[in-house]
Amino acid sequence: MRKSLLLSVLSLGFVTVSFAQTDSLMNMLNSGAPVKNEPVAATFKATRIIDGSSVENLGAGVLDFRISHRFGDLSQGSQNFFGLDNATTRIGLDYGITKWLMVGLGHSTFNKEDDGFLKIKLLKQKKTGMPITLSYAGSVSVQTTPAPTLPTGDTWLFSNRLYYTNQVLIARKFNDWLSLQLMPTIVHYNLVDSSKFSNNTVAIGIGGRIKVSKRIAITGEYYYRATNADMTYNGQKTYNALSLGIDIETGGHVFQLMFTNSQGLTDRTFIGQTTDSWGKGALHFGFNISRVFTVVKPREFRDTKATSW
Repeated sequence: MRKSLLLSVLSLGFVTVSFAQTDSLMNMLNSGAPVKNEPVAATFKATRIIDGSSVENLGAGVLDFRISHRFGDLSQGSQNFFGLDNATTRIGLDYGITKWLMVGLGHSTFNKEDDGFLKIKLLKQKKTGMPITLSYAGSVSVQTTPAPTLPTGDTWLFSNRLYYTNQVLIARKFNDWLSLQLMPTIVHYNLVDSSKFSNNTVAIGIGGRIKVSKRIAITGEYYYRATNADMTYNGQKTYNALSLGIDIETGGHVFQLMFTNSQGLTDRTFIGQTTDSWGKGALHFGFNISRVFTVVKPREFRDTKATSW
């Protein structure tokens, strides 16, 4: 109940501040002050808040080589070098096809999982008029570990390895230092114990960014599962994913450091299959780092002599 109340309060605050800023804008219009109808830039500084997607897209023709790393449980102590000996990694390539469409491919060592995704920007927040940025993100992943022996004796099918995620990303940049995002999400697991759980896990995520200096921002992300909250993974109890991090801007790139209770790096793992809990002190330190390349020059720069890389 406390988690539901917290999510409701945060959502109410999101809507309340939106209306407050709309009233302020109307006052400016009534006073005759000139207001430019320009898009709002940099709601977030990276294409991911921490684990989940933000509403930001890569520019057209831009390739992002991204490495995400999550160490093991810090409570493992010196025996496993406080988790450093038990890490998971995802290596991905994201590409901006147009200014509103980006795609990506990746491989994660967690369950040897391959994934692909696309993100479509549907609406863009403006300084006047449009109050939010709205995007759709969809992904599919396949687990490539050896086929297990099913307890029912059934044949293990390729479709048993597949997982799908559909998200609506709703974000608003309220001012120069505060951005918030809501993420209604459905994760579909092709194979579950249908006598106990649904194939679809419905979750609502909330994320945010607070800028504390010119180059540093605090980020947070939480996914509340409205269904399958008691679903187990490999016989273990699962928990809602909560992550807190710091974004550090360095020369046009963003280096992300975080603490999280999830070691998974794909949507289906950190949303529905997180087996560690902040309440039990089971935390993972991690980072995201990326290197961006301009593969195709923007049209207005194609006649310049500079190279694309």
